[in-house]
Amino acid sequence: MDFSLTEDQLAFAETARAFSEGVLAPNAAQWDAESHFPKDALVQAGELGFMGMYTPESAGGLGMSRLDASLIVEELSRGCTATAAFLTIHNMATSMIGKYCSQSVIDEWCPELVMGTKLASYCLTEPGAGSDAASLRTTATLDGDNYVVNGSKVFISGAGETDVLVVMLRTGEGGPKGVSALLIPADAEGVSYGKNEEKMGWKAQPTRMVSFDNVRVPVAYRLGAEGQGFAIAMEGLDGGRINIATCSVGTAQQALEEATAYVQERQQFGSAIAGFQATQFKLADMLTELVAARQMVRLAASKLDSGDAQAGTYCAMAKRFATDAGFNVCNDALQLFGGYGYIKEYPMERHVRDTRVHQILEGTNEIMRVIISRRLLMDGALEVIK
Repeated sequence: MDFSLTEDQLAFAETARAFSEGVLAPNAAQWDAESHFPKDALVQAGELGFMGMYTPESAGGLGMSRLDASLIVEELSRGCTATAAFLTIHNMATSMIGKYCSQSVIDEWCPELVMGTKLASYCLTEPGAGSDAASLRTTATLDGDNYVVNGSKVFISGAGETDVLVVMLRTGEGGPKGVSALLIPADAEGVSYGKNEEKMGWKAQPTRMVSFDNVRVPVAYRLGAEGQGFAIAMEGLDGGRINIATCSVGTAQQALEEATAYVQERQQFGSAIAGFQATQFKLADMLTELVAARQMVRLAASKLDSGDAQAGTYCAMAKRFATDAGFNVCNDALQLFGGYGYIKEYPMERHVRDTRVHQILEGTNEIMRVIISRRLLMDGALEVIK
């Protein structure tokens, strides 16, 4: 078992780190303060291939593994957590289009999506369903060569600023077998958007409700077969959990490095606070939790890449552990900064605000515990995962 990164993987990370340090980090505080959605930066990311990381090569993407993509996302999230998080959502939606749409639809949308000149939102969450894809109530009724879509989605990242929506909806019976996926142009007649939500964090990307009122969508814009949407959504959630966990790890790494530098400079009682045993113990715990989280995320990503039968469980465990650990590391880093950690002149409070939502997205961590425990109790996962 070799945990070392390959030369290619190190090169991916180095390229992402340079972009993160040169483009994202210098602007992150301003984007946060102004709730600015940095489309220009996303175009620059597209020029490096970061907007189509695991979109198939046949659709113009890089066709990367989820492990390789996570190395890039970790570096990007160190510069701006909110921007890196949106980039992963765009990647998820774009990869679905590239994998499941017809070639004509791929040719129509993917060239600009993988370059970041057009952007995608993923629409799963509903007011009463959360991330429970089997309980969706947004409907698509077949009418000749079109579906007629009615319903609403909430907490949609990028909504109102993106160009295309990948929407999970109900085309048939109740439960998972009746769920399908459609590509819907964001400016289609009958699509409307709510206000940009005032959020605690992730201010550098808009979040809105999306409503569909008799929106006509060509059958040709369906992803996969009718009734395949639940499987596509589950695949997306597994990858999404890796993405959001990775964003937590990257942000926590940045927070730890900043805190480590600060405690060596900050003087109290005639010496640097790095010399206090309490500080040293705190840093040791932060680093240990961070490394454990990173290794769990990379293990889950590798399981997803290999098609392991327990990949979904690994993804749920990685998401639960890494998002909790990442938030705790950021919160502890803020504490080490003392009062300075609480003011916007320093990035600690932004790291805390941005990582807090990671414990909620892609299924709350309470839901992750349910998934993990059910697999353990019902499927005997203990014999497989050890």
